[in-house]
Amino acid sequence: MTYKPSTALPRDLLDDDEVQRALMAHDFGVVFRIARERAGISYSKIAAECDIKPERVGTLARGQGRITTFEKIAQIADALRVPGCVVGLTARPWEVADAPAGSPSAENGPHVRRRAILQAATGLAAALPTLHQTAPPLRITDTYVDRLRERTARLRRLDEVLGGGDTYRVYLGEVQRTKSDLRSASFTVGARRRLTALLAEQAQQAGWAAFDGGRPRDAVALYEESRTYAREAGDVDLYGNSLAFLAYEALADDRRTAVGFAVDSCATITARTPSTVQALLYERLAWACAVDGQAKATEKALTLACEALADPRAGEPQPDWSVWVDNTELDIMTGRCWTALRRPLRAVPVLSRALDRYSDDHARDKALYLSWLADAYLTAGEVEQAAATVGRALELSMDVASIRPRQRLVPLLEYLRPHAELQIVRDVLELAAS
Repeated sequence: MTYKPSTALPRDLLDDDEVQRALMAHDFGVVFRIARERAGISYSKIAAECDIKPERVGTLARGQGRITTFEKIAQIADALRVPGCVVGLTARPWEVADAPAGSPSAENGPHVRRRAILQAATGLAAALPTLHQTAPPLRITDTYVDRLRERTARLRRLDEVLGGGDTYRVYLGEVQRTKSDLRSASFTVGARRRLTALLAEQAQQAGWAAFDGGRPRDAVALYEESRTYAREAGDVDLYGNSLAFLAYEALADDRRTAVGFAVDSCATITARTPSTVQALLYERLAWACAVDGQAKATEKALTLACEALADPRAGEPQPDWSVWVDNTELDIMTGRCWTALRRPLRAVPVLSRALDRYSDDHARDKALYLSWLADAYLTAGEVEQAAATVGRALELSMDVASIRPRQRLVPLLEYLRPHAELQIVRDVLELAAS
């Protein structure tokens, strides 16, 4: 049994409809107020366990201000003993630790059981920190590096069905293993450089999983490591991609810095850069410019991405880490950009067409992309269409260990709430609450 804080919410209070709605909306002030009124949990205790100033707790309880950082959201969830899935996080460590032996834990609802089946089917059972590897040879050759590269490509496919909450430790384990190889082994000519480039690739994959699983600081650290390894290996394409990842991460806090990273990433493009890598870097530049409100720069970057995919070299072998970039992906990014720029007449048609041919098997990504379509519908004033789209996104997002769909859907649900006189809106709000 793990430590149970004095601020842990009683079961009946945690199941209360008003508390559930407040938790899903990250309106923790309401939760703090109800906890004091109905469970006698003082603001001073909440402040101590959540590492928040007591006056700040009181201010939140009066409806002033919001908690927005996911580090603090996770800390509050742990202090109040709120299951991670309720607030858009993966299962908290104490959920499994506190579950009685032989009984389902707090996370073992039908959706999580389904995810566990997916994990077993893909060889990720029990989310082990590392997957089985044979011992490396004392002298590492190109053949051995090729085998590791194939393994990295196979493991990357886990991201297509599982979220970063499930894959992060697996990918991080691969990074740590490759670092160990670089420290302890001897190498044939060129093998060290190729293994260092692979490490840059693995660090990017682990960073992406960290970002997807709600570990932004870990993500940035891994992207920075990747940039260092790519520079050491002389791999310009991976170096450019590390900058694009840093741009993506920086958008939440500093749009100017994000655009700068994205511009620098595209500056690495040469005539030898694979077409899918070019398209990937240009579309991420487009996204950074769209979030920053730069419509002309967005359109220019999207055009360059389209031209890259139309290049005859697009039929040549592409890096495994960029091979997923195709015209459907570019259409989705185009729709997202026009949604961010509040141009729904451009966004809705391209997103709708792209999502019609996008498989539900990619549940996390499709849920995210549907959230942008719903956003565009709301901008256009099409509430019923927005509600139906949010409902579909909610259904898809229930099966993946990723915080990003919930990050996107919570504010959309709040925009829908004033339209609860519509049956379709009430149905979606009930689905979200369940």
